Amino acid sequence: MKRVGVIAVLIAVFDQLTKWLVVQYISPAQPVPVIPDFFQLVHWRNTGAAWGILQDYNIVLAIISVLTVLGLYLFRHTFGIERPAAGRALGLIAGGIIGNVIDRIRLHSVVDFLDFYIGAYHWPAFNVADSAICVGVILYFIVSWRNQ
Repeated sequence: MKRVGVIAVLIAVFDQLTKWLVVQYISPAQPVPVIPDFFQLVHWRNTGAAWGILQDYNIVLAIISVLTVLGLYLFRHTFGIERPAAGRALGLIAGGIIGNVIDRIRLHSVVDFLDFYIGAYHWPAFNVADSAICVGVILYFIVSWRNQ
């Protein structure tokens, strides 16, 4: 369990640090091109969930997030966290959720800043917490599938 907690804290801290840097140095009106016609840093606020669904349900999403982290903690032994990869996956998921719920409580929205696009098509902007959650879920599915 210690490994899960360490990973979760590291992800949440790194997520908050990157978001703080974005808020301090990137204007919401001025994206920063990194790779022309493919990737830029932005400063967008999202009061919804993935892909902007449930816009303006920030409080509900914050409550669901807190309950989810609590559920992950209470049922942690059912996730097979004695397996190192499963523990890492759970740490990534929990840390990502915590990183975003801090934003929801503190800022009443989530700071998104990684924007990938090709022409007029944009993948929805995301952040370190979102990445950690996605990687954690995929890793957990792989670990679960391989151990059946």
